[in-house]
Amino acid sequence: SHPLHRPRPCLAFFCNSSVSATQKHHPSPAMSIPALRSFPAVYGVKSTARLVRHHSRLGGGLRASSGAVNGEVGLRNRSRKKEDAVKKEKDRGLEPLYDDGFGGVTVKDYFAAARALCKDDGGPPRWFSPVECGQPAVEDAPLLLFLPGTDGVGMGLILHHKSLGKAFEVRCLHIPVNDRTPFEGLLQIVEKSIQYEHDLSPNRPIYLVGDSFGGCLALAAAARNPHIDLVLLLVNPATSFAKTPLQPILPLLEAMPSDLHVTVPYLLSFVMADPLKMAMVSIENNLSPPETLQKLSESLTSLLPLLSQLADIIPRDALLWKLKLLKSGAAYANSRLHAVQAEVLFLASGKDNLLPSGEEADRLFKGLKNCRVRYFKENGHTLLLEDGVNLLSVIKGANMYRRGRQRDFVTDYLPPTLSEFKKTFDEDHKLFHLALSPVMMSTLTNGKIVRGLAGVPDQGPVLFVGYHALMGIELSPLYEEFLREKNTIVRGMAHPMLFGSKYETSRQESSRLDTVSMYGGLPVTPINMYRLFERNQYVLLYPGGAREALHRKGEEYKLFWPDQPEFVRMAARFGVTVVPFGFVGEDDILELVLDYNDQKNIPYLREWIESINKDGQRVRDSVKGEEGNQDMHIPAIVPKVPGRFYYLFGKPIKMEGMNNVLTDRESANEVYLHIKSEVEDAMAYLQRKREEDPYRSIAQRAVYQATQGVSARVPTFEP
Repeated sequence: SHPLHRPRPCLAFFCNSSVSATQKHHPSPAMSIPALRSFPAVYGVKSTARLVRHHSRLGGGLRASSGAVNGEVGLRNRSRKKEDAVKKEKDRGLEPLYDDGFGGVTVKDYFAAARALCKDDGGPPRWFSPVECGQPAVEDAPLLLFLPGTDGVGMGLILHHKSLGKAFEVRCLHIPVNDRTPFEGLLQIVEKSIQYEHDLSPNRPIYLVGDSFGGCLALAAAARNPHIDLVLLLVNPATSFAKTPLQPILPLLEAMPSDLHVTVPYLLSFVMADPLKMAMVSIENNLSPPETLQKLSESLTSLLPLLSQLADIIPRDALLWKLKLLKSGAAYANSRLHAVQAEVLFLASGKDNLLPSGEEADRLFKGLKNCRVRYFKENGHTLLLEDGVNLLSVIKGANMYRRGRQRDFVTDYLPPTLSEFKKTFDEDHKLFHLALSPVMMSTLTNGKIVRGLAGVPDQGPVLFVGYHALMGIELSPLYEEFLREKNTIVRGMAHPMLFGSKYETSRQESSRLDTVSMYGGLPVTPINMYRLFERNQYVLLYPGGAREALHRKGEEYKLFWPDQPEFVRMAARFGVTVVPFGFVGEDDILELVLDYNDQKNIPYLREWIESINKDGQRVRDSVKGEEGNQDMHIPAIVPKVPGRFYYLFGKPIKMEGMNNVLTDRESANEVYLHIKSEVEDAMAYLQRKREEDPYRSIAQRAVYQATQGVSARVPTFEP
């Protein structure tokens, strides 16, 4: 939870569109703060020293970084490199479950900021950097430019400032209320900024977040600058303005008397947004229904009067001008869609009453060269101001956060935040975990089995090797337990197909695959494993791969490991501690109805399986037999009355000093077979001992939790 009492958002204006490019990004130390066009006193300005440091880096192209450059790193020996990599990870300030500040700001803060910024100061459109974004916690953070919607204020990201500020350099475009710069003029301001930034850091991507009208600006800028590495995040872009349901009443606005104009923004606010979604922002999700209803009532009561203030934010003349801008901007962007080469993520709302955003997502998904979609079927037009939408989480889940030309799944990974953890495990997966009441056990160095993860090493590198249950159903409780007890991310090696976008649709909602990416999943490759070990990470590997996770009927708890020791030599080279583990419980919750063999006998399904695997990346083409059959498909399953999940992490096997494994294939194979037998023994142990669990039945667990409390840990068998 976040404190309700918080400071008002602060802004630092450092970029005036009327000065030269050099002045915009590199003001002289002698330049006074007023020259940066600060806003009213309620809004602070970054200190002069901080601004100078910030802009000297921008102007001189130098990185304000304490990390070593690549050339220096290359001269270090491997052990020093490992230490440096680990230190670098810690110095970034992004430990697992760090507080990203999301949920601490509400729509009321947006209106407070908008009221202050809508006062005309006679200045031109310009960029500002919200002080609450702070300094990025990652090195070489990419630049994120926010292009506002119709209001032009530039505070549409206010709910996301703190979270985005950890991973991006955030700047927002402010268009004064009485400014009449045409669309082409606004486009030039955006274009000059991205060209200048590209010249400074040609290998650093530039993110353009285009909200509604800003989406037209983002697309137009991308079309005119195909050589610049841009990533577009389009939030219900106004490219579909010609199809707005409000089109018939727009001519009436021009004829409406000015004294009636105050009602127009108020009515439009209900069309543009979902007041209930806005009011739900910052209300905790673990409250009882009566408490939630009371909080919602209070929030809604205080929010509704603020909606009438839109008349002050967008006066009559400004509204008419904005509508003309929308029309010209949509026409300009639509005429140049063919030239857009940038990576695009379209965030579409299913209940957008202002624009047909769902249909527009369908159109741009087909029309743009590299467009993906995340569909929010329950949200309205003002998506970024509504509850349940964390922009940084969406970017991470779609694997679209990067700091270079290509995404690096190892170094570009951002750990889950506290707010993301709460949403995933205290909301989305809560009932699933509550119904299963997972039992986690580990083995101490003396061989004693204890409940919990005390037997798991506290320091990496650690490689967890185990059985992959049907469709990876065991992963979610495993991720949660390691974060709760160890505050540690387990980087799961997964099939590369899970990280592609080939089979996404134009109405693609956030899915379990997004969650896998958010909690550390990455494509299984030797180089990825090498680099994770190098950074002393916790790594999760399933040697059975997709064949094991998509097993056939009657193959529960059967390992499909290839003959060759794929991971043992690398583990020995880095002195990795290997922890074999077993899992049982899938047969207590799922029943396989149509497996791979059944589907191959059905013509339509057989053709579908062949089509999705034809051009997909093959992981084990060189492996013979069933272990090499990694064909992807979707088994048909039906749920059972839930039983219980059981995990046992075996005694850690220290590979450090096993130099014979590096040179002797027979020794490596011996260790490999030992690890495999440990996994099989762990599963046999759990299958036997679960028969002694008095709380294996969900009915018995429900009675226990009814008397002891829902959060009480349910007992199990004695190890």
